[in-house]
Amino acid sequence: MAIGRLSMKVGKAGKAGPHAAYIAREGQYANRLERGEKLEATEAGNMPAWAQSNPLAFWQAADAYERKNGTTYREMEIALPRELDAEQRAALVREFVRQEIGDRHAYQWAIHTPTAADGQEQPHVHLMFSERQRDGIERDPEQYFKRYNAKAPEKGGARKGYGPSAGQTLTKAERAAELKELRGRWGAMCNAHLERAGVEQRIDMRSHAERGTGLEPERKQLPSQWRGQGRANVIEFRQARAELAEARQELARAVPDARAEVIHLEAERQRREQAQREACERAEREKAQQERQRLERMSSRELAAEIAKLRPPPVRDLVERDPAVIEADQQRRALEEQHHDACTREAMARHEAEQWRQAHPLRAKAHDSGLFRSAYLDERAKIEAEARQEWLTVAPRIEDAALRGRQARSDAEVRITVEQTPIRAKVAELEALQKEKARQEREAEAKRLAQKRIEAEREAVPKDFKLMAQKRELRVGGWGDRGEQWQAAPEGLKKLIDGYNAAPKEMRPAILDRILNDGQRREQVRELLAEQRQQYRANDRGMSR
Repeated sequence: MAIGRLSMKVGKAGKAGPHAAYIAREGQYANRLERGEKLEATEAGNMPAWAQSNPLAFWQAADAYERKNGTTYREMEIALPRELDAEQRAALVREFVRQEIGDRHAYQWAIHTPTAADGQEQPHVHLMFSERQRDGIERDPEQYFKRYNAKAPEKGGARKGYGPSAGQTLTKAERAAELKELRGRWGAMCNAHLERAGVEQRIDMRSHAERGTGLEPERKQLPSQWRGQGRANVIEFRQARAELAEARQELARAVPDARAEVIHLEAERQRREQAQREACERAEREKAQQERQRLERMSSRELAAEIAKLRPPPVRDLVERDPAVIEADQQRRALEEQHHDACTREAMARHEAEQWRQAHPLRAKAHDSGLFRSAYLDERAKIEAEARQEWLTVAPRIEDAALRGRQARSDAEVRITVEQTPIRAKVAELEALQKEKARQEREAEAKRLAQKRIEAEREAVPKDFKLMAQKRELRVGGWGDRGEQWQAAPEGLKKLIDGYNAAPKEMRPAILDRILNDGQRREQVRELLAEQRQQYRANDRGMSR
């Protein structure tokens, strides 16, 4: 039956050439064909001019010039349907390559047909391709695998990147999602070819868990394990799985309504999951509500302290502390020191040679004419040449290191900015709340001061009246019958003061309380007091003239 399997592998430096020879069954791998395995078909495409007649040269160049820790190739290993013949399988592979690789990447593929455990063919394809993207620029092998130069592509290597997220750093979950989508596209194309060939069987790229088969996935084995006892173990495993499938059929016969039971259990599971989700969402809402209430109870000063605790460090500071940035700077400084040392050695060798020439003019002349070579001058010249060659070699590497440093800073800045986005949004929200709190507090303080001022003015009326009445009663401070203060008092105020002083002392507090608490009475007394003060000042100015 047709089997659905597609795996993606990554090859490191030093592995591309040997693996290309392996899938093409060349060199030391040619004898694999003598063991009954067939090399059904092989093709290569999108190769640069220098590798079109020899694809192996491309992969060997990748091993030689790609970074030591870089990726030299990617490989899809895909099971092919044995229900299709050799030509149909090759046609399926070619169409899949056109869809997934197109004209963007150099590739090479080979279809192998070893013998399976059941004695039939086990066809599969090895599809190798380079992550380097073709851009129409001809490059020699060394330049092809250099770092890409965005400003001047013709001066750098081919850009690296594969798939819809080319050039991006993906999480493990994102890589898994892309691989799942790739498997889905392969499954759709493979089934289309099976249908076109009139074959009933179809492949299903979903896992056993996703299909709900209840079967354990078969453990992947290396070719070296697929011999001897390993082969027997696989056959035994497959027999056991067949027996399990038969037992399930027996269960289905014994429990005809098992599907209904499964549906009921599935509905119950979904109901519980829904209840659990709702409980979690409710807990999150309650937690958020409690947090909002906590913040709303804070004063503007407390909110400022909360903001200070939450505010992340400046992005620029974090960028400079990023490990990749630190490493890039260290590499650049080391190269700059090497460049400086080489320049110093060159200058020192030249200076020493000049001093020797001044001290030994005749020997220097004989050396220059070739009559008698000076070992000292030859050694200085050698040191000078080696030092010059060293700093000439190091100079472009300094520029590359500086470029890597700028790229590391840019990457770190983007990553840190994205990481800080949620907390900065929270800080902005708190700053808006703190600003509103401060405004409310200022308004409340202004109201409090205004109320305090009103209260002070309210209490001042009976106090001032009492003081005037006491002075009048004692006839002091100009409040005698002919005193300036008493003469300035309006008749209404005089009557009130005389009435107050004529009242028994135990009744006087009640009179003052009435002035204090009766708004109309208090306003009347306040106006009389103000009139007295104004008249007194007017009389005083008239006398001073």
